[in-house]
Amino acid sequence: MRSNLTAGIIAGLIAGVVFGIMMTLMHAPTPDGGSMPMMAMVAQVVKSNSLAVGWVYHLFNSAVIGGLFGWILGGKIGGYGSAAGWGAGYGFVWWILGGLILMPVFLGMPAFAPLQMPMMRPVAFASLMGHVIFGVLLGAAFVSLRATASHAPLGTARHA
Repeated sequence: MRSNLTAGIIAGLIAGVVFGIMMTLMHAPTPDGGSMPMMAMVAQVVKSNSLAVGWVYHLFNSAVIGGLFGWILGGKIGGYGSAAGWGAGYGFVWWILGGLILMPVFLGMPAFAPLQMPMMRPVAFASLMGHVIFGVLLGAAFVSLRATASHAPLGTARHA
């Protein structure tokens, strides 16, 4: 039987791949008037410009965030509806924590800088959409993985 923690980690990786593709395709403005993929900006958090490093760091965080989802919320989630709702809310929370507080601070900016900088506001709101999509996918993958592990019909499995 797969634990909520394990299902959350795997679901986090699944949702992280989708969000990572979005971030690789999405560009953010740079101070010199150019632009760069958001995934390259993620890499800068760990002092790199490599997209590969950005992907590794992003997927590590996705696994941790997914594991926390399973551990904290796994017992509250029944089917796909509750998974999508909890996931969307969880994604919103991580947009605030990760996208608006931690990432700007790690990049040498004040918390909430993306909302205070007019050229970054569209990126901040695209990031919001990405985090919410990540959360919904995280919830759906979590329910599917948990149901598959218990051989119950999809969307009906519940484990402690």
